Amino acid sequence: MNNLNVGKKLLLGMFVVAGLMLLSTTAAAQDMYLKYNIHTQVDRANVLKGSYANYTNPGDGHLIIPAGTKINITKKSRRGFYFTHDVSSQEAFVEFHEPRMAMSVDAYLDLITSPSPVNLATFSATDQKGIKAGSAIVGMSREGVMTALGYPAAHRTPDLDASRWIYWQNRFRTLAVDFGADGKVSSITN
Repeated sequence: MNNLNVGKKLLLGMFVVAGLMLLSTTAAAQDMYLKYNIHTQVDRANVLKGSYANYTNPGDGHLIIPAGTKINITKKSRRGFYFTHDVSSQEAFVEFHEPRMAMSVDAYLDLITSPSPVNLATFSATDQKGIKAGSAIVGMSREGVMTALGYPAAHRTPDLDASRWIYWQNRFRTLAVDFGADGKVSSITN
């Protein structure tokens, strides 16, 4: 085979690879919806910042991006992801820590998003009240708490079947949500 044919085959191979990369990027751009509320706070760069630790009460500037919100991931890395949404014009960033969550950022995104919006009508009235407020309320189900507060940080709640889930209110304070034998919230401790 001469060098010209080798070059043509190499060029064709590069086009095929580029086409496959474009196809995978296009597929990744599909609409996604949040399954759980994301609690954010405006940072110094005017970006809404959230965390895998689910800061449920970060202080001034607290804004909840509600479950069911359509999002578009604009950038992601092992340290987190940026996304746009229609709750405000501010881009949002969710910090992420793979070792503490024991999963990749892609696996986390698969857990917290869905290709279709969440149907909040399937939740009990108590769950709906907590989800709307972004709070845990006595009597809520586990799924209701997760939808209201976010997926629990694995380094503090490694087992979703545990009778106690720990959430971070901010960088310094935690919130303990205890579940009774019926799977409903029995108490909440700040």
